[in-house]
Amino acid sequence: MRLRVEFTTEPFDLDEVPPHAVAARETVQAAPLDAVDVGPFGNTAEGGADAVLQAVDQLLRTALAAGATRISLQVSVVGEGET
Repeated sequence: MRLRVEFTTEPFDLDEVPPHAVAARETVQAAPLDAVDVGPFGNTAEGGADAVLQAVDQLLRTALAAGATRISLQVSVVGEGET
């Protein structure tokens, strides 16, 4: 099974990237995922179910430890031919 996670961390800071956002992005970029797309207002990552679920666990832990007060995420099953 393939999964896609979309996530954002808060609080936002329009002047510079907050430490919790950096921690979350570095976590997914270091994970063994097939696709990672980071942006200023949202991030996505995709891969096998085990890799995505492990990355989500680590993402939550590191972002909270780095000062996130809210993490919004959505996990979706990616079907055949869908990206």
